[in-house]
Amino acid sequence: MKPKLPTEKELESSRDLDQRSSEEIVALIHAEDAKVCGAVEQVLPQIVEAVDVLVCALHGGGRWFNVGAGTSGRMGALDAAEIPPTFGLARHCVQAIIAGGSIALERAVEGAEDHPEDAKLALQTAGLQLGDAVVALSASGYTPFALGALEYAHSVGARCIAITCNPSSPLAEMAEIAIAPVVGPEVLAGSTRMKGGLAQKMVLHTLSTAVMIKLGRVDGNLLSHLMPNSKKLKERALDIVMHLTGTGENEARELLEQSNQLPAEAVARFRRKQSSTAPS
Repeated sequence: MKPKLPTEKELESSRDLDQRSSEEIVALIHAEDAKVCGAVEQVLPQIVEAVDVLVCALHGGGRWFNVGAGTSGRMGALDAAEIPPTFGLARHCVQAIIAGGSIALERAVEGAEDHPEDAKLALQTAGLQLGDAVVALSASGYTPFALGALEYAHSVGARCIAITCNPSSPLAEMAEIAIAPVVGPEVLAGSTRMKGGLAQKMVLHTLSTAVMIKLGRVDGNLLSHLMPNSKKLKERALDIVMHLTGTGENEARELLEQSNQLPAEAVARFRRKQSSTAPS
């Protein structure tokens, strides 16, 4: 019998979990979650490598695909979905593919993760090609769907990145860059939606935020390229324009009206005007 995967082992300190009080359960979960930050810190060099690869791919007109199953796939889909409204990047630039299709975002699709050919088909349909990048996610690093994604990515010359919690897994070995925070056994044995999911979320939001900053989608630490599609975001866009231009509310609103409510364009319009009127 082969040894259990790191993500499947039992946590000694939680063996009597079902006998504990609510306070003890919550405290133990919190204590284990606190370990994730340190695990992610250990893989910051690999995250930096991945940032540079993804910046290069997107800057060159390529696309970034997050591919995974279950919790990993949902994490990838969540991060990809937040890129357009947060950073104003076109929706096709960062995409997500989840085993079982969009229905798997709402509920489990049993057995979907076991079919590597489905990942290949999805990437074929999306037109994956040289210049694109695939980020395959799997806590165990053994998920066939994620492995199929990297295998196909290799075959077309796309860049291959893995996010897993098992550095000695096939997924990590297959990737050109493996981001593998070791979080240890879960409070509930094998339930990688817990520390495994938290680690993947931390890696993804660090990765995507750093990539967007390097692509110039941020001005200072402000979301200058956000899409103001709600009342809250319209007010934030106004604040951003006022801050970056030093104008008052009325002028900032006028700049936004002239720029289709896009703060980046409003700021650029203001700076062009300032430049054209500056003494030579």
